[in-house]
Amino acid sequence: MPGFERSEEDAEGCCPFCFGDQTTETLPEKVDEDSEVLLAFLDEHEADLIELTQDLIGIESQNPPGDTREIIEYIEQYATTLGLRTELVVEDEAKPNLLITLPGKKETTLLYNGHVDTVPYEPDVWTHDPLGERDGDQIYGRGATDMKSAIAAMLHAVRAYVETGVVPPVTLQLAVVSDEETAGDAGLRALLDQDRLTADACVIGETTCEAGSHSVTIADKGSIWLTLEATGKAAHGSRPPLGENAIDRLFEAITELRERLRQVDFALDDEITPIVEESVSFYTPRMDRETAWRLFTTPTVNVGTFEGGGTVNSVPEAATAELDIRLTAGVHTPSILDQIETLIQDHPAVEIADVSWSIGTYEPFDSPLVEATATLAESVANETVLRRSATGGGDAKTLRNEGVPTIEFAFGTDTAHAADEYITVQALRNNARVFTKLPFGFAALTEAVGLSESEDSGSN
Repeated sequence: MPGFERSEEDAEGCCPFCFGDQTTETLPEKVDEDSEVLLAFLDEHEADLIELTQDLIGIESQNPPGDTREIIEYIEQYATTLGLRTELVVEDEAKPNLLITLPGKKETTLLYNGHVDTVPYEPDVWTHDPLGERDGDQIYGRGATDMKSAIAAMLHAVRAYVETGVVPPVTLQLAVVSDEETAGDAGLRALLDQDRLTADACVIGETTCEAGSHSVTIADKGSIWLTLEATGKAAHGSRPPLGENAIDRLFEAITELRERLRQVDFALDDEITPIVEESVSFYTPRMDRETAWRLFTTPTVNVGTFEGGGTVNSVPEAATAELDIRLTAGVHTPSILDQIETLIQDHPAVEIADVSWSIGTYEPFDSPLVEATATLAESVANETVLRRSATGGGDAKTLRNEGVPTIEFAFGTDTAHAADEYITVQALRNNARVFTKLPFGFAALTEAVGLSESEDSGSN
């Protein structure tokens, strides 16, 4: 089974734009001076960053119901106080979105994206205040790691530029969106539909570092969502031979489908292989390595719902199931769907009642955006940062499909959506440093590979 590991030397080595103790001479001296000024500001105002994070956590924004007006108003006031240009983009009055722009030396735009809505919570199962409570190095509250802390770090990074007078090498834009947790159309989709985003690259501040493993998410999976329906013949439960059991028919079709798909081995090209290898390394602590390997080299099949029958003493004449099938980026989803449709045809009492599908997307393993973010994160954390795929898909897939090179990154915890969700002060501090340094790293690498302001980094 293939494996891939980078050495500790790789993890700790200094990149041409990390601005650490081993700064190289590949960037102008002025850039290094600017970075020192910015980092000094972060150190001096860390208490402000913590306070901002707690303020955001303290504003109720559960979705549903999804009313984010108060928190968006707070962030808009924060930005306008700094003299930044803001724009509200509204599809649903209760779920406004906010764009914040800080002009840079170039029109090339690096977009930071984050959502302010959170999943609901039950206060009775929390031992800490779900609207914010600090306990030592840990800041608790709904949205602490998903993802109000990342938004706070992004805002603090922009503040560092404004208050130090350092002009970023590229234009920085923040898209603070609503309606992400329910995958609604009032959030990011509204910005795209109203043609408000012109970003050359995007970093979404979703937590990507969990259980001691640090990573940047650079890919997502494709999906096939199937609704299967089976028909049978009703009969009394005491005389099954007189009927045809629809549940049995549907179960047999699903069982064969799962077995067939387990035998499919993806033919992964050279661009996808290193992403899969590092994805396996990321997920191995949560499962054995062989299972993690199969997670990305064969389709996964989950039966999400299964309904049929009415009473225990009846042979059911109808049954329905919904299946969630996931495919690694680089796999042509329609070809897998063709195999599924052919198999279902062998079960005449079963039909595909509904289907929706998508193709996985990715950013190249060594693209400027990926390289800059991963290397900077390694220099800040002093640990290996894996470049891996998500097991699902979300706003990053949406942006990539719109032609915007996009990754997800933020230091955090694996407590998203859980009771007593929290972020650590160290993770918050590290996020602010990465988001502050990243414009320099991104600008340096895009120039190094000769990308013009109108070109992207090869989004797929």
